[in-house]
Amino acid sequence: MSNEPILELRDVAVDFSGFRAINGLNLQVAKGELRCLIGPNGAGKTTALDVICGKVRARAGRITLMGQDITRLPEYKIARRGVGRKFQVPSVFRELTVRDNLEVAYCKRLGVFANVRRLGRSAERNDLEKLAELVGLEDVLDERAGYLSHGQTQWLEIALLLAQDSGIILLDEPTAGMTAQETMHTAKIVNALKGRHTLLVVEHDMAFVREISDIITVMHQGRVLAEGSASEIQGDPAVREAYLGQRGIAHA
Repeated sequence: MSNEPILELRDVAVDFSGFRAINGLNLQVAKGELRCLIGPNGAGKTTALDVICGKVRARAGRITLMGQDITRLPEYKIARRGVGRKFQVPSVFRELTVRDNLEVAYCKRLGVFANVRRLGRSAERNDLEKLAELVGLEDVLDERAGYLSHGQTQWLEIALLLAQDSGIILLDEPTAGMTAQETMHTAKIVNALKGRHTLLVVEHDMAFVREISDIITVMHQGRVLAEGSASEIQGDPAVREAYLGQRGIAHA
């Protein structure tokens, strides 16, 4: 993992009808890093993901990706630069099979003529099957996505981002609504992506955060309150007062 920031936010501010959701946010994420954003409701975590992917526009500040300013770029151009976003509610083609979903996502990374030439290639089929195996969907490749469990649907959406070759993956509460077993499987998937992809994860499940995180950033009132490892965050008195409470990270 490189120490050079692949993604940087400098003094970023976002307003919604006079309410400042992000207020001077400064954040650096290194290539291959897995960064978790935590904090109380309304801290600005999801808005931070929104402004990175271009879903909302920063009122002030600067966002750079691999040294290039993306602050004013539209959402689709940021996606083309390798930023993939998974929202809280999964977005998949429910009428298509898992395999078909992956094929559609895979097409997005290639041009029209390349897609014509690649149709039916065994190499691509092997790639998609390996991708399904990575997220644990190899046994349901030919099932319609609408028949998947909640956890499986979440894993499929992660696989779609991987099929699109997203270098930076933004995950917004990936374990919301999951069983304990599904949550642990999601941690296994996310840990398998470390180093190969840069991940920024917003999550409330602190046991999950502790299982996956390289670095934790705690947000409070639209800005960074603290950063560090799980043990450093747990021992920070300002974080305990604002978010974790006296019982610590395992019980937040």
